[in-house]
Amino acid sequence: MKLSGLLLFLSLFCSGLGYGQSQLYDSYKSEGEFGVGVGLDHYFGDLNTRAALNRPKFTSGMFYLRQINNYIGVRLSGNYAFLAYSDIYSKNETQQRRNLSFNTNIWEVSLSGYFNFFRYIPGVPGYRFTPYLSIGVGVFSYDPYAYLSGTKYFLRPLGTEGQNVDTAKKQYGTMAICIPFTLGFKYSLNQNMNLYAEVGYRFTTTDYIDDVSTTYAGANAFVTTHSDGSQQINYPAYYLQDRSYATGTPIGIQGRQRGNSAQKDAYVLFQVGVSFNISSYKCPAAITTSSR
Repeated sequence: MKLSGLLLFLSLFCSGLGYGQSQLYDSYKSEGEFGVGVGLDHYFGDLNTRAALNRPKFTSGMFYLRQINNYIGVRLSGNYAFLAYSDIYSKNETQQRRNLSFNTNIWEVSLSGYFNFFRYIPGVPGYRFTPYLSIGVGVFSYDPYAYLSGTKYFLRPLGTEGQNVDTAKKQYGTMAICIPFTLGFKYSLNQNMNLYAEVGYRFTTTDYIDDVSTTYAGANAFVTTHSDGSQQINYPAYYLQDRSYATGTPIGIQGRQRGNSAQKDAYVLFQVGVSFNISSYKCPAAITTSSR
């Protein structure tokens, strides 16, 4: 009798616990999240053709997530990233001789679809963590620059691949489209706050984040010949379009490959941060009444 009584008690207790969890789940409504994070980023392109992760830079961002249900949502994100790289970091001898480098600030805004792999109810054991993914479309600004004799020069206006002298080469813009693909993991510290970590790869529509894409224009494209026959070097474009003079005989012959236009530039962001839940709870009694 004692054993049967104990079993009956445990059965009723577990049933009550399960009912309570079910009522809690049914009463919880996730409106969304607001999050901020910081981390590291990296660039991939004509100066980093082997996708090396040897020169990470700083990134930060924020997002607003609107939950449709506990699994699916829509996310609006804004990110800043500083990207930079140089041929001196390459293991390829030809790239080392080329000796090009760049820096740029990236400002990005994107809208993505969002999916939680697990049911997520902040603060409730068994439902307080989930991996997630998102994919969408965004727009970002960029404006590569480099240093010459300690002075900063923006590269786009200089037309380093002959854009200012060759009508067949259009000057690239300062904005482009990106496709952000993100994988992450979040864990609720309590009902109101979460920790998250995510990595997001950006496919882009430009090959000029690094100011390198096609062929050399040749040194003569950056020399102005006056009516009296005298010549004037267009500084600083002349020295920034082909910097191989610093590593030996200049290699920037007109028409010689400078970059690979067949493959667009890309970048990746890794961020960790905190997010704050926007949620509401309905009284289980109210739910019972409304369901009649």
